[in-house]
Amino acid sequence: MLQGHGDDTYLYPGIKSNFSSNIYPHADLTALKAHLRERMDLIDHYPEPEPLSLERMIARKHGISVDNVLVTNGATDAIYLIALTAAKNRFKHFSVGPLPTFSEYEDACLSAGLTPQDGDGEKKTDHTVLWLCNPNNPTGKVYPKEELGHFARPYDMVVIDQSYEDYTLAPMMSHQEAAASKNIVQLHSLTKTHAIPGLRIGYIIASRPIINLLRENNRPWAVNALAAEAGKWLLENNVSVIQDLHAYLAETQRLRTLLNQIEGITAAETQTNFMLVEMASKTAADLKNYLVRKHHILIRDASNFRGLSPHHFRVSTQTPDENDLLVNAIRDFMIQR
Repeated sequence: MLQGHGDDTYLYPGIKSNFSSNIYPHADLTALKAHLRERMDLIDHYPEPEPLSLERMIARKHGISVDNVLVTNGATDAIYLIALTAAKNRFKHFSVGPLPTFSEYEDACLSAGLTPQDGDGEKKTDHTVLWLCNPNNPTGKVYPKEELGHFARPYDMVVIDQSYEDYTLAPMMSHQEAAASKNIVQLHSLTKTHAIPGLRIGYIIASRPIINLLRENNRPWAVNALAAEAGKWLLENNVSVIQDLHAYLAETQRLRTLLNQIEGITAAETQTNFMLVEMASKTAADLKNYLVRKHHILIRDASNFRGLSPHHFRVSTQTPDENDLLVNAIRDFMIQR
């Protein structure tokens, strides 16, 4: 399990601007909260052992069969379920997409007893699960569908994590394409789409045989009643928390441009609302401590992503005023001896 993740505000009281989480920071959840207050009676009873009513709604919305849908307790729960199911069904190895990427894929596979496919230096695709994050965390890169197909073609199972699909304008693989595929397992996150990280809710799209195998290994009552109710309400009301994605991503590019104007800072290209940043000499840990202490700003120290260094951090776009405060604070940090 990843330690040192984003949105660790519980460790830093008094944070005023949280750049550490990739989830949209200014969602208006007033109506959802009001609805859940009216449904608190749900906690008096067990939820559905399997959240079939929510699965049926997801299937109807995307024009696929309910047999292609499995709702989970967040996307991370789905990752561990997939790794466990693969290990129980002839898979022996795993491979993750180009580094750096989300570390839970590797952690889940190792905990299930799978071994890295490149362990002896020779690439294997048989009995191997390939994991791809698209858009990728922490880089913000989006892989074109043709490139995904190139990665995926040799493998018996390919997991494509599209948790950040609603934070980009780039084309994504559709639910229907994933459901029609024999080897693709697609991950989605209502948590991220609707900016409700405290309510763990995600879902898997795959062929019926794969969904059946996953369901055999899923825990009963894995999704609590309030999370399921929130998911149904959000789908029923077609809620979109980002009112103007074009403007939000334009602000992301403005933030990237400002960061790149600071000597010793390189902010990488991104197609989402977050970006990976590298400092020429100073460390992300020192910068994080400085920003928390002096400015009550929180960033994501990205040094614990495999393939990155102590000089890497990740930020996600906030309001223009907050972004300007971050840039000025980082500039002040960089000129300190």
